[in-house]
Amino acid sequence: MLNFTEVTEFILLGLTSHREWQVVLFIIFLVVYIITMVGNIGMMVLINISSQLNSPMYFFLSHLSFIDILFSSNVTPKMLENLLSETKTISYTGCLVQCFFFIALVHVEIFILAVMAFDRYMAIGNPLLYSSKMSRVVCIRLISFPYIYGFLTSLAATLWTYGLYFCGKIEINHFYCADPPLIKMACAGTFVKEYTMLTLAGFNFTYSLTVVIISYLFILIAILKMHSAEGRKKAFSTCGSHLTAVVIFYGTLIFMYIRHPTEESVEQGKMVAVFYTTVIPMLNPMIYSLRNKDVKEAMSKVITRMFNQIK
Repeated sequence: MLNFTEVTEFILLGLTSHREWQVVLFIIFLVVYIITMVGNIGMMVLINISSQLNSPMYFFLSHLSFIDILFSSNVTPKMLENLLSETKTISYTGCLVQCFFFIALVHVEIFILAVMAFDRYMAIGNPLLYSSKMSRVVCIRLISFPYIYGFLTSLAATLWTYGLYFCGKIEINHFYCADPPLIKMACAGTFVKEYTMLTLAGFNFTYSLTVVIISYLFILIAILKMHSAEGRKKAFSTCGSHLTAVVIFYGTLIFMYIRHPTEESVEQGKMVAVFYTTVIPMLNPMIYSLRNKDVKEAMSKVITRMFNQIK
């Protein structure tokens, strides 16, 4: 017979137990979080006020920035609090809420990236029909699917997390409530949770990535058919930012979730999780602004207009 424990809170072991490193990490992640907020909020504001960025591509990009804000805010504030705190605890309810939003936002982001790939195919493969095919109503329908599907999937996954039982051990070897360390720590209810996690992650990552790959195969075919070298260059440049974001995000998530939870995989996953929970949300605005001519021009016009108003 297993001696189940009534869990009211967990202890997050975090990234390190060394006090001197905790202060350094607090400063680093605080700076990263501020840059993330400024970059993504700035991108959303720029897209909303600039007529030059009034296209489906930037409509989807504004939602990607919104999700990155939520994604980072779901994890970073609690991590910063625990880096300076002696107790480093999170309530059981708080843990489930963090799990819920994490899983939901991951799924929303991967399907937004898939929708953005489809949008690039429509723009490059069918430029004459692009405006009519990607109307405002169509864009709203396309962006609604990731939100609805992501949050419903997360609700089911979180209910399975709620079915885990613990036998005294309440230390989570992570800096936020993640499924792999919770499964590794639980003493019952792990079979259903582990295999549903692997099945959901495998299916959703594969399905969304398949949409991205097929879209880019058609994009490549359309680009090769172009007679203009300038047209090819422009098509490649508009896809480069999105491909960079896709490779970074999918690569880190696959490394984290499509594996059986072990002590080694949990420890490795903790290091990788730093990247996709804090660094990627900070990098996305930079990737899309520094590699995008339209965004740079729109930013320049807004800054010029602001200086003229000040004068």
